[in-house]
Amino acid sequence: MLDYKLLEALAAIVDQGGFERGAQQLNLTQSAVSQRIKLLEARLGQPVVVRTPRLLPTPLGQRLLNHAQQVRLLEHDLLDRIPALGEGTQRLRLAINADSLATWWAPTIGDFCHRRGVLLDLVVDDQEVALRRMRDGEVAGCICATARPVQGARARALGRMRYRVAASPGFAERYFVEGVSTQALARAPAILYGPDDRLQQRYLDSQGFKEPFPHHLCPSSEGVLHMVLAGIGYALIPECQAQAAFERGELVDLDPSRPLDVPLYWHFWRHGGELLDALTVHLFSASDDWLLPMETSASAGA
Repeated sequence: MLDYKLLEALAAIVDQGGFERGAQQLNLTQSAVSQRIKLLEARLGQPVVVRTPRLLPTPLGQRLLNHAQQVRLLEHDLLDRIPALGEGTQRLRLAINADSLATWWAPTIGDFCHRRGVLLDLVVDDQEVALRRMRDGEVAGCICATARPVQGARARALGRMRYRVAASPGFAERYFVEGVSTQALARAPAILYGPDDRLQQRYLDSQGFKEPFPHHLCPSSEGVLHMVLAGIGYALIPECQAQAAFERGELVDLDPSRPLDVPLYWHFWRHGGELLDALTVHLFSASDDWLLPMETSASAGA
């Protein structure tokens, strides 16, 4: 029989990235949390975390985290129906890409959080790789660009986020006066969200451009927009984020005939409880104002 106080300690140290911060979250001493983890490992006969060089769950620890996450969601269903059992507020840990967080996520989710008394714990990750958070049992749901869900989860197509190749008028005049070309792309500094920015690579591939290019790194969606407005470089920016700047003439679209559309999928645990089901319904009723419809029907299950 699992001792859920031990799983709670495991979830806390992994969520907080260490024993000290995990203990603070649980209002316990670091020693008490350490003892709980040692007891859990003794009962299982194998480690649940790797302590160095940085704290990470082992494969077994990841399975336990996945289980603990789903138990918390099911427990919330019970508390919602029988308030006398305890506090009904639920903390929901989700993985979301930075561009969604900077644009449509907050206005879409705000009413749901207010009505359901949900506290969010958001992990920001690239839409191409957020699914690994689900696979590792770190989150109850995620938004990513992959249609296929992990085992035990479902995936539903939310819609497409359209990106434009944006630059300030002065930057465009300096580097792209004759339009987008391989010569211009080799000289003009791009602004990437990170070294593994696959969106930028997709655009360059569409231009047949394979050479090294100058680029800035800015791990902030809002920061990328501000840097483009300042004329520091060009970038692929969500259309809904940059529309007002386009209309004011503060930005120009370097390649208006070639926007890039990124499909977004909502992944959630199949047995995640009523709260996740309600969130799923809410997302699909509210995200239409921000995202373009999918070109074809796209949903999956496992």
